[in-house]
This record gives sequence, C-alpha cells and structure tokens, in this order.
Amino acid sequence: MTLDLITVGWREWVFFPDLGLPNIKAKIDTGARTSCLHAFSVEPFNRQDEEWVRFGIHPHQNDRDYEVFCEARVKDQRIVTDSGGHKEKRYVITTDVSLDGQRWPIEVTLTNRDGMKFRFLLGRTAMEDKIIVNPGASFVLGKPKKLKIKRK
Repeated sequence: MTLDLITVGWREWVFFPDLGLPNIKAKIDTGARTSCLHAFSVEPFNRQDEEWVRFGIHPHQNDRDYEVFCEARVKDQRIVTDSGGHKEKRYVITTDVSLDGQRWPIEVTLTNRDGMKFRFLLGRTAMEDKIIVNPGASFVLGKPKKLKIKRK
C-alpha cells in the first residue's frame, strides 16, 4: 500500500489505535532515529510463548490522573542513547500510528517521559517515505479527529 506524503509541523497530534490510546501530542523529531512513547509501570509477561509487555501511559501532558494501560508484543530490547547522552535499555514494540487519516506500523521504544514536554517522539525511521516536516509550523493537521479505537 502506498501512502501519500503527509506535510506536518514540528508538533502534531497522533493516534495509536491498536493500543487503544486517545490522541497524543507528539514532537516530530528528525534528530531522533527511533520513535519513543511515554510508559510507566512497564512489566514483561509471557502470552502463548511470546514475550509481551504491559505498561501505563499518561497520554495528556501535566495530567497524571488520567492513565491508560496497554499491552503489546515485544519485538526487541535495545540500548538507546537519549539526547543528553544517557544510555538506557528499552523495550521495543511495533504498533500502528495514525496521522491525517493514514495508518502504518512503526517501531516504538518505551521509556518514562514524565519529566519531558512531549509524551511521544516520532523519529525519522517512522517518517521515511511518509512525512515531510515543515519545522516552522505547528499542528498543520489541525485539531485531533475522533478515531474509533479497535483493539486487535
């Protein structure tokens, strides 16, 4: 399936329909190779001889009362170096991201981003052949649209 290129600003609203997540404000980060999602209470578990992970998310910035708990199959664990040079071993999952009515699978690492401004960073690997970034613009795609959440 070929996707039309989406023009976005440096920050946009994204959805994760497979995780049952509502809209999340994302930083479109061409400096980051890998996408990263805020997660807390990360717990690995086994399901049908596969490694899975259960984690919580505070999808809205500055609102720690609203929590969503998700489950996803673990694709990998990797050492990731953040922008401050700190190394951390993170779980990697694959899940669909949705922007502007288009949807495609991306790899996402999980880490606690409570102290960060954005709950999600969309890295350049997830953008390849799909997104053009206008760094001088914000929320080019407008306000979040209601999306029907369907869990697999």
